[in-house]
Amino acid sequence: MKKGEVALLTIPPEHAFDSRESKQDLAVVPPNSIVYYEVELVSFEKEKESWDMKTEEKIEAAGKKKEEGNALFKAGNIARASKRFEKAANYIEYDSSFSEEEKKQVKALKISCKLNNAACKLKLRDYKEAQKLCTKVLEMESTNVKALYRRAQAYIQLSDFDLAELDIKKALELDPNNRDVKAEYKVLKEKVKEYNKRDAKFYGNMFAKWSKLEHMEANKGDKKQDAQPMVIDSAA
Repeated sequence: MKKGEVALLTIPPEHAFDSRESKQDLAVVPPNSIVYYEVELVSFEKEKESWDMKTEEKIEAAGKKKEEGNALFKAGNIARASKRFEKAANYIEYDSSFSEEEKKQVKALKISCKLNNAACKLKLRDYKEAQKLCTKVLEMESTNVKALYRRAQAYIQLSDFDLAELDIKKALELDPNNRDVKAEYKVLKEKVKEYNKRDAKFYGNMFAKWSKLEHMEANKGDKKQDAQPMVIDSAA
């Protein structure tokens, strides 16, 4: 929209008031209603680019975007939440100008944004990107249990079971009573069991076909040996 423009927003029930009745100032909105809003863009303020910001402004902007991402994630808008976390991390990606105290604050923000974005990527089934984000966190903090846990989840979905087990075991060494990690270990064991069953069935069928073919070839050879050439009596 441009300044001064008017737009009609149409909001389906799942993004409005869902199946609940809602009492507003001017009317009562019945359950499962489509809601329409007429919106006029009166004014706006363009966001500063990160290179135009001072260090404290970058940290503040990153924190704000992270909170927006958290709110969107809770509301179930995962794709938009992911973009907010990416934007937040971009504000503070290069920290050469930060003071030592700011660097500590920035590191915590980076880790939080990347972990939250990894959770988004898992829900969006972008498992490779989730794995990359968790790896970046572990490069900054090798003992981060959440990063190990979420990377293991990504590895399981990518069928990298050995790597998933390494991450889960390390996470349990760091936090032996972590219920989420223990539950994920059970998921991994079930996945491995299913994978092994499929493998056994596949190779079993393959060997059965080979055995059948060998048997057929052997039978052909026996028939050739049994067949005798016809003898014609020239004196007849």
